[in-house]
Formats: sequence, structure tokens, C-alpha cells
Amino acid sequence: MTASRCPSGSFRPTRRQAVTVLSAQLAGAALPLRAETRFPSRPITLFVPWPAGGATDLTLRVLAEIAGKTLGQEVLIENRGGAAGTLAMPVLQQAAPDGYTIAQIPQPVLRVPHTRKVLWDPIRDTTPIIQISGVTFGLLVRAASPFRSLQDLFDYARAHPGELSIATNGTGSTPHVVLEELFTSRGLRYIHVPYKGTAEQLLAVESGQVMAGVNSNGFAPAVDDGRLRMLAIFSAERSSRWPTVPTLTELGFPIVAMSPYGLAGPRGLPPAVVATLHDAFHKAMLDPRFVQEIAKYDQSLAYRGPADYARWMREEFERERAAAQRLGTLRDGG
Repeated sequence: MTASRCPSGSFRPTRRQAVTVLSAQLAGAALPLRAETRFPSRPITLFVPWPAGGATDLTLRVLAEIAGKTLGQEVLIENRGGAAGTLAMPVLQQAAPDGYTIAQIPQPVLRVPHTRKVLWDPIRDTTPIIQISGVTFGLLVRAASPFRSLQDLFDYARAHPGELSIATNGTGSTPHVVLEELFTSRGLRYIHVPYKGTAEQLLAVESGQVMAGVNSNGFAPAVDDGRLRMLAIFSAERSSRWPTVPTLTELGFPIVAMSPYGLAGPRGLPPAVVATLHDAFHKAMLDPRFVQEIAKYDQSLAYRGPADYARWMREEFERERAAAQRLGTLRDGG
């Protein structure tokens, strides 16, 4: 059959020709959709809510590199330090749930909504993927410091109200919360000096810009090198790496401060995408290279799969709310 000619001189396709053209157009339109069904088809961005150069940043870069080989796509690290490790949450809240934007989830993400008003919710706005490891914390002074114990700090704060300067990795961070319980609950005053991350805070302690600091396991190399001295560790038991350093519990303070962390994506991440990401990062975290990397900072693996990690996050979110209420920091309406 041939096409008929319209009065205007143009050609009108036959019904068979029209169907053929439409089918070709639909097939062409479907090609991009079929191409996007394979995940990932482009690089993934992992937001790290700490500055570059700290222990968390360095270890996650190793993890991302290994996971990228399994995924067949590069996992790019994007640092967003500040606000006690919570600055990745607005990114997740606004990101498309396609798996190409994920973030590290540190403990303050589960605490901050109870102490100040934020526009995001760590349970509502995330899809947990995997828990990887965790950190504890230590109270540190420079090697030449006259302070030899936690009691020395208390005595100085009592004799010199408001003169003792102590650094942490941010207002509302786990170290800050512990300091509040140790000092202000006993009527002692100190100067809180928040830093965005481990590297700059440890440099401030070592150089004497601040008298003491509380930080996560990223302090390990500096303690091993003798540049910093640890007065107390916040874990449940003494570290085999520094067996002479007492725990807070041993010193009479019923405080154990551990901070597990993992990865999450935006709300509504498809189960197939979660599974792909989980499997790649789970394989990566078991890689000897990553295990050796976190061991530099006295860390070990603390695996939880998506469902278990989601359950833990919900339970921890409620525990943080109870802690804020106990300490009197629960915000109105919290």
C-alpha cells in the first residue's frame, strides 16, 4: 500500500505505516528507561559529615574505593564538616531516592533533633543500608601537660572557674554531652571549644591552643607517637592497646560512650538498590585492607544489615531522647 496525497500536497501515511512509525518511536523512547534499570550506571556520592584528613574520612575513602570496584562505578567522597556531624542530613532529605546519594550516619544525627529544632528527621528521612564500625572516645592532653588525671582537670576547674579549655568535635557531639555530664552536673565550669573534625582538634591540643580535648579513636596515632597523653577512655573496658588508661566507669562515673556508624540513603530507596549497596559495602568492610585501616585507629567491625540497622536507629533515637530529658537539654516540643 502507498501513502495517499492530501489536498495540500503533503502525504498522509497509511494506517500500517503509522503503526510502524509509532512502534519505532515507543521503542526508541524505552531505550533510556531500559538503560537506567541497571544500578549503578554512574558514580555514587558518599557524603562524609566531617572534614577531610580525619580518621573517619580516611577510612571511608578506603571503604569507598573497595566498594566501587564491586559496584563497577566510582564512589566519590564529598566532605561536609560541621554541626557535630549532621550536615549530611539536609542532603539526604532533598536527594532523589535513586541510590546515587548516600551518607555516613554518626551518633549526633540521632541526638540533635532532641536538643534543637531541625528540618530533618533521622528516622523519617533515611533508608538505612549498613552499619560498619564504631568509635569510642578518649580524654586527651598534650604530652607536656601538667594534667595527669581526670581529677586534675576537676581540681583545676574548681580552682580556676571558666578557665579550663576543652575541645570537642562539635556542640551536641558525644564528647560534648559527656563533658556536660562530667563537669556542669558537678557545678564546674569550663570553656567548650568546638572543632569541625579530628585533625584540627588534635593539632589544637598538641600545640597548646586548648588545655584538653575529647575525641574519637582518630587520636590513636598521636597517642602511640607520644604526642598526646590519654587520661581516660570512654569504652566499657580498657583498651588492649593502652592498658594503663582507665575507663570512666573505673573512675566512678557510670558513663560508656560508644558511637556506632553506618551508611544510609534518602527515604524511599528501592529494596533492590539497598541490596546492591549493602552487598558491595559489606564485601568492602570485610576486605583486609579496610580492616587494617580502621585498626590504625583502634576500631573494629560492627556489622548490622539493613533491617537490624534500621531497628537499632529507631531504638537509639528514643534512647537519645530519654538522655536529653534526663540531662535537661530536651528542646520544647521534643
